[in-house]
Amino acid sequence: MNYTRLRILELDGTEAFDTGGDELIVLPLSGSCRVEIDDEAFELEGRESVFSAVTDFAYAPRDSHVTVSGTGRFALPAAPAQRRLPARYGAAEDVPVELRGAGNASRQVNNFASVEAFECDALIAVEVLTPNGNWSSYPPHRHDDLEEIYYFEISGGGFGYQRVYDGIDVLQEVRSGDRIDLPRGYHGPSMAPPGYDMYYLNVMAGTVREWNFVDDPDHAWIRGTWADQEIDPRLPMTSARRHA
Repeated sequence: MNYTRLRILELDGTEAFDTGGDELIVLPLSGSCRVEIDDEAFELEGRESVFSAVTDFAYAPRDSHVTVSGTGRFALPAAPAQRRLPARYGAAEDVPVELRGAGNASRQVNNFASVEAFECDALIAVEVLTPNGNWSSYPPHRHDDLEEIYYFEISGGGFGYQRVYDGIDVLQEVRSGDRIDLPRGYHGPSMAPPGYDMYYLNVMAGTVREWNFVDDPDHAWIRGTWADQEIDPRLPMTSARRHA
């Protein structure tokens, strides 16, 4: 993996680090924190869990010094950057929430750092929530010129499955805290068994900041069946609304 990075920070106190040549985002998975980036500071309200709300976040550019203070679990998706953009705060209420697919392929995408929603030099990052019994990352597809990381959390201590293939098919059981690196090739579906909702953080970067989305031609026809199906009524699973 040459372009994508992801660190999960378990914090009860303070941690400081330099971004070096990478741009990164501080994304609360659970808990809240204060993020200081050089001489700027941002208070992140965060959330109870990835299944409770859309969260706010902070963007740190390359060549900056970052201090994170708080309690909780925080994802730090990152990618090498050429341009040094300004440090910024991303409000939860400004995150575009997209409902994608239909029927049992319905899922929710929180586009907090998608190509269209938030300016980065190279990094693309979104969250996907899949209600139990549904499939996401479907039909199977690839992103040309991009590497990809999937980081999973599963509700209720459960499990899910992720399929990837690049000449060889691999079906991997995933649980909370698991990660799958995809340097190339097709991937999908991501399967949430009955009883267990699935979350994954999708981190992408490569030689371009474009989706370069290509369906597997053997299964692309499935997308055409959605026109006659309703979105799963359990969606959206979360919003920017704060939970007491």
